[in-house]
Amino acid sequence: MDISEEQARWSAMTSRLVDTGWAEELDTALQLEARNLSVISPFLKQKAIRRVLSHAPQSVRVVTRFSLTDFAEGVSDIAALRSLLIAGARVRGIRNLHAKVYVFGSRRTIVTSANLTEAALTRNHEFGLVSDDAEIISASTRYFDALWARAGTDLTARQLEEWEQTVTMHLASGGPRFRLESLADFGTDATGVLYSGAPPVPVPVPQAEQAFVKFLGEGSNRVPLSFSTRDEIDSALCHWALAYPATKRPQAVKEGAVMFIGRLTYDPKPDIRIFGRATGMRHVPGRDDASADEIAQRPWKNTWSRYIRVHHAEFVAGTMANGVSLNALMNALGPDAFTSTQRNQARGEGNTNPYKAYRQLAAVELSREGQLWLSEQLQRALEVHGRVPQEELNKLGWPELPKKPIAMSA
Repeated sequence: MDISEEQARWSAMTSRLVDTGWAEELDTALQLEARNLSVISPFLKQKAIRRVLSHAPQSVRVVTRFSLTDFAEGVSDIAALRSLLIAGARVRGIRNLHAKVYVFGSRRTIVTSANLTEAALTRNHEFGLVSDDAEIISASTRYFDALWARAGTDLTARQLEEWEQTVTMHLASGGPRFRLESLADFGTDATGVLYSGAPPVPVPVPQAEQAFVKFLGEGSNRVPLSFSTRDEIDSALCHWALAYPATKRPQAVKEGAVMFIGRLTYDPKPDIRIFGRATGMRHVPGRDDASADEIAQRPWKNTWSRYIRVHHAEFVAGTMANGVSLNALMNALGPDAFTSTQRNQARGEGNTNPYKAYRQLAAVELSREGQLWLSEQLQRALEVHGRVPQEELNKLGWPELPKKPIAMSA
C-alpha cells in the first residue's frame, strides 16, 4: 500500500480521541442515533440519565453494578435505575464492572473512562475514543452482547424498592463504614471467579443545592476553643443525627442537604466553630424522633427530640480552635452569607445583618456563596489538622439497624 492509499484509508475512518466535552459527545451521538442504545457504565446518576432520556431513546439496554455499597456511598443512584425502568429500559448488573462503553445502534460507539454521571460528563478529566468505524462499532457491540448474556435477569421495580429500604435504613443509622460489608452486591459474577474484596469506591465531596449550619449548644452553654471535637461528637452523637427542638419538626431540610456542624464557643469572644460536615436526610416523623431509651441515656434529648439523620460525617481532629469561625464567614460575605439575608438584600427590605439572622434558631441556611466559602475553609482545616479517625467514630454510639423496614407515623 502506497502513502496516498494509507492516507485515504485513515481519512475515511472517523475515529477521534477525546479528552473533554463528553456531555456534548453524548448528546451528538444520541441525535445521530437514539435507537438500539447499549450502555455499559458502573455508576449511574440521575441527572445524567435524564440527559439521555431527554432524547427519547428506544430499545435501551444498560449493564451496570448492583452493589448496594455504591448506592449508600452516593456514587450511583437508585433513582437513576428507577428512571430507566419507567422509560422502558432493560437493566442488568455485573460485579466488579469497570468498563464504560456506549453503542448507538450501528452508527457510533464511545469507549471512555467516563461513567454515566454528570460529574464525568462535565467536570472530571476523562479520556476515550469516539468512533463511527464499522469494525470498532461491531467489536463494541460484541463485547456488550457477551456481557449482557452473562449478566443474569432484568432488574425489576420490586427489587429497587427492597434495595432502597435497605440503603435508607443503613443511612438512617449514620451510614457507618464498618457496616458497608453487610450491604449485598446483587450483580452477577460474570467471570466465575470469586473476588476477595470490592474495588475502592470514590466518595464524593459533599455538595448540594441546599446547605445548613446546625448549631450545637446554647447561648448559656458554650465551650472553650480548647474543647475536644471528639468529646463533642461523643456527647452530641452528631456523627449520625443532629438534634432539633421538640416543639417544631425540622421540615426545611431536604434529602441530601449538606449539614455543617458547629458548636457555640467562647474564648475570647462568642463564636460558632464549624468542626464537621455530613449529608442530611429529610425528617421523617416516627423514624426521626428520639426513643425513650435514647432520652433516658441523654436527658437533654427530652427537649431536643427531633432528628435530622446524617451519614458520611467527617470531623476536624483536635479542638474547636481547629474549626472554621462562623464570624469569619459573616465578616467575609456579609448579607451574602445566608439565604435569608441575601434574599432580603435583593428585594430591599427585611434584615440583612447576618449576625441577627440566626438568633434563636437551631440552624441557618447558607447561600450558595456561603456554602462554597465554608466548604473551601473546612476542607483546608481537614487537610491541615486531619480528621477524627474512622476507628474512633466506630467506638461511639450508633443506632441499631432495625430488623425490618421502620414503620413511619404520620
